[in-house]
Amino acid sequence: MRRLANFIDNEFVPAASGASFDDLDPATEEVLAAVPDSDAKDIDRAVAAAKRAFPGWSRTPAADRSKLLLKIAGLIERDLDDLAKLESRDSGKPIALARRLDIPRAMANFRFFATAILHQTSEAHATDTTALNYTLRQPLGVAGLISPWNLPLYLLSWKIAPAIAAGNTCVAKPSEMTPLTANRLAELALEAGIPPGVINIVHGRGPKAGAALAAHPDVPLISFTGGTATGAKIASAAAPLFKKLSLELGGKNPNLIFADADLDQAVPTSIQSGFANQGEICLCGSRIFVERKIHDEFLDRFVAEAKRLRAGDPLDPATEVGALISDAHLQKVTGYIDLAKREGGAILTGGRRMDRPGYFVEPTVISGLGYDCRVLQEEIFGPVVTVTPFDDEGEAIAFANSTRYGLSASVWTRDLQRAHRVAAAIECGTVWINCWLLRDLRVPFGGMKESGVGREGGFESLNFFTEPKNICVKL
Repeated sequence: MRRLANFIDNEFVPAASGASFDDLDPATEEVLAAVPDSDAKDIDRAVAAAKRAFPGWSRTPAADRSKLLLKIAGLIERDLDDLAKLESRDSGKPIALARRLDIPRAMANFRFFATAILHQTSEAHATDTTALNYTLRQPLGVAGLISPWNLPLYLLSWKIAPAIAAGNTCVAKPSEMTPLTANRLAELALEAGIPPGVINIVHGRGPKAGAALAAHPDVPLISFTGGTATGAKIASAAAPLFKKLSLELGGKNPNLIFADADLDQAVPTSIQSGFANQGEICLCGSRIFVERKIHDEFLDRFVAEAKRLRAGDPLDPATEVGALISDAHLQKVTGYIDLAKREGGAILTGGRRMDRPGYFVEPTVISGLGYDCRVLQEEIFGPVVTVTPFDDEGEAIAFANSTRYGLSASVWTRDLQRAHRVAAAIECGTVWINCWLLRDLRVPFGGMKESGVGREGGFESLNFFTEPKNICVKL
């Protein structure tokens, strides 16, 4: 069995306690690796290494930092197939999705921020003839980065790349359930020539390693992606120390289908937005609201497409729906399906655990539930989609805004004025019109309400990982 190690100060070291736990393959329930069960001592060691490295790294010319990030991107591209296989085995996602989305986007993250730091500008303000003010954006120090299991390398790289590009050093804690690609990223960073202490990766569970990182006095900023409940705990730990926070949290995203929508596009894209990565994407459109005039037609076509999805072995390139991350998560998802039945919902397809080893749930479509039922209010994070009719635009907006979340939404209509009007009225950070998951790294990304605070992506990320300083020169 493979034994992973923490990556601290350019060395691979075991947890200080010597303890470890098993990393399981969600598709087979086999043990993939022993993972360091790190705690505050390991976080202290990593933070100390990052703190020592910060003065030299922050003074490294942007062009040199850029070259190193580009080299890491090139190594990820070189190892794309191997990384896709690692991620598929570790997370249960279809390998085709990892090859098409996760690994290429990790490469793109390093390349984008490597070049973005070469094009930053500064503001200057002349105070009549009295003074000249200009603004510097400077790195803060050691960045604490906590990433989730659903998009392991993609979201870890989305934090590490801008943090070190801006001149910070970092301590990253990947999810304990998907450590393999994070371990490989450490190896690639070492191969690329990263200076000691710039990137540190500490494995371990949230209550021990994650909590220690969030509360560490020498870590001035935390970027966290994960569940809303955990985000609240991190915010509570960080607040007394006045840490800078970016929290990308849960979602319960609406997908609004108006009667004039192009169903030839809306149906297959809604299938993708509902079931991609087994529904384990924070941006999945799990609540579909359809104008009553076309509700039955849409539902018939949508259910037929859902039944055709190929669920099974994540390492099979033809697989479209893989395994859920763990047995505990499977029990959560199937529990919500049972709840849907108790709330009066009709299971139109799926609804069962698949009869095979691993944590597989059939793609499930549910109708007959009101917008205020728990199944439509609480994040399930699995291959479960509800379809509910609405009568008019006002009702569609009210349904969309009815949850405590506000991450993303999709709107399907040929009416351009309606598209803009509805998009502006939906309470969320991103609205896609007649599409889903079209991403541009230059635009800000994040949620409203309990979907988080702060923005990532593009110069928003670089701004988060730096602090503005005003210089006033008397003339």
